[in-house]
Amino acid sequence: MKKSLNIVSYGLLVLFMISNQVASAQQSVAVPQYNPHSVAPIPKYEQLYKVTVWRRIDLKEKQNKGYFAFNNELSKIIIEGVMSGEISHIYNNDSLTSEITKEEFLARRNMYEVDEDAGYDEWYDDEPYYEFDPVSYNGVDYESLQDDNEGNTPGTSPEFWQIEELEDLIYEYRQISLIDIKEDIIFDKRRSRLYYDIQSIKLIVPGSETNDKIDATLGVFSFKELEDYFRRRPDICIWYNQYNSAENKNLADAFMMRLFRGVLTKVENPDNELIRETYNQNPREWVFAAEWLEMELMEKEHNLWSY
Repeated sequence: MKKSLNIVSYGLLVLFMISNQVASAQQSVAVPQYNPHSVAPIPKYEQLYKVTVWRRIDLKEKQNKGYFAFNNELSKIIIEGVMSGEISHIYNNDSLTSEITKEEFLARRNMYEVDEDAGYDEWYDDEPYYEFDPVSYNGVDYESLQDDNEGNTPGTSPEFWQIEELEDLIYEYRQISLIDIKEDIIFDKRRSRLYYDIQSIKLIVPGSETNDKIDATLGVFSFKELEDYFRRRPDICIWYNQYNSAENKNLADAFMMRLFRGVLTKVENPDNELIRETYNQNPREWVFAAEWLEMELMEKEHNLWSY
C-alpha cells in the first residue's frame, strides 16, 4: 500500500513539473497584446474590428498647406530633426523593421547618384595646366588658378591650386511634397469608438521633380517618434491655420485631429496589392475604386455603432 502511494505521489510530482514547463513555455511565446508603434495602443483583446490602410497626401493641395507653410515645411522639420539627431530612427519601408543610417538617408536626398569610379585625371608634374583645369591628387580634386601651371604640386602651392568644392545638388524642402501615411483603423469595443492609429509617415519626392520621373522615397519614420519630436519642439513644429493664425496647432495635434486630406492607395489584402494594381484597366478606375473603398470604410464605421 505504501509503495503504491509513493508511485502516485511521484506521478503527481511529474505532472506538476510538466504543467509548469508547459505554462512557462506558453508565457515565453506569448503574443504581445500592444502595438509598440502606437501612440495610444489599444490591446488586441479590445479590438472588435481592425483594418490597415495607406493614404497618399499631396502637401501642395490647398487643404494640406498648413503642413507645408513656406520655410516651415513638414519635410524641412523632419530632415532638420534627423540632422540634429533628435529623430534617430529611419526605416527603409513602412513595416518599421529594417532601418537605414542617417548617411544613407541624406544620400537619398542627392538628385544625382554619385559615381565613385568617376573622377579627374591624376596630376603630372611635367604637364602644363591652364586656369580652371581640374586634376586629382592624393584623392583630392583641385582646380588650377593660373595658366602655364606646370610643376606646382597641388596642396602645397595655394597660389596655383585650390580645392574644388562642388555644390551638391539636393532636393529642396519644397520639392519633397508627398507623404504616404500608414494607419490602422480600429474599433475599440470597450469604449465603442473608432480610432485612426497612424503608424508611419513616408517622405517622397514626386516624379515631377526627379530625373527619371519616378517617385523617390527618402525614408520612413515611425509616427510615434515623430509625435514625440513634434511635442518637444512646439516652437517650430507648427501646423499653420491659413484662415486664422490664432488657431495654429502643433503638428502632432494636426495629425491626430486629421486636418489633412489624403487619397486612399491601399487597403490591406491577401495579395498586398495597391488599388491601382487591382483596378489596372484604366487610370480612371483607380480613382473610382479608391472613392468606393473610402465609402465602404465609412459605411463600416457607421454599422459598427450597432455593437
